[in-house]
Amino acid sequence: MEPLTWLVSFFTEYGYWAVFGVLLACGFGLPIPEDISLVAGGIISGLQFTHVHTMFFVGMAGVLLGDGVVFLTGRLLGQRAFSLPLVRRLMTPERYTAVQGKFARHGRWVIFAGRFMPGLRTPIFLTAGATRQVGILQFFLMDGFAALISVPVWVYLGYLGADNREWLLRMIKRGQAASLIFLALIILAALVFFYLRKRNRKQWQT
Repeated sequence: MEPLTWLVSFFTEYGYWAVFGVLLACGFGLPIPEDISLVAGGIISGLQFTHVHTMFFVGMAGVLLGDGVVFLTGRLLGQRAFSLPLVRRLMTPERYTAVQGKFARHGRWVIFAGRFMPGLRTPIFLTAGATRQVGILQFFLMDGFAALISVPVWVYLGYLGADNREWLLRMIKRGQAASLIFLALIILAALVFFYLRKRNRKQWQT
């Protein structure tokens, strides 16, 4: 059974708490795509098992709490967080090096981008907390801003495509591709911004 079909069945039976719980677990690295979980929540709303606007808030709560717990775990434990069994499996030396490089180049904007990077999301948020790359308020502002973009897209897409699964699957693929393009544009804009700021500083110094 494909993940979307299983999630729709599970969410239909247990409702909002099931959606919230799965999204919370996704924050800890559960190998279920977060976007598919949100789409499944939207589908059961489209099938009249739940209310779509309430589902949006449940989705936001599950996503932000999951991200926040990961970040605060790193914040409270510091480098000890990387010795936790689950973390050791997720945070390979290669991933840690990649995350540190991203923070060095892009600063707190890595938090925003991390919401659109499933494979690196948990390592990014944990590293941000453990190394204190960003403050608590900054983290929740950046992550919340990104979630306000991603969560409603997937929930309402599932809601609109609840009765047309073939159309929905096509739109999910397009949405995933669009997310990558959007992320690439954000990174490009950030690089241009920092380049221009650096050049202007040099001009002022001369």
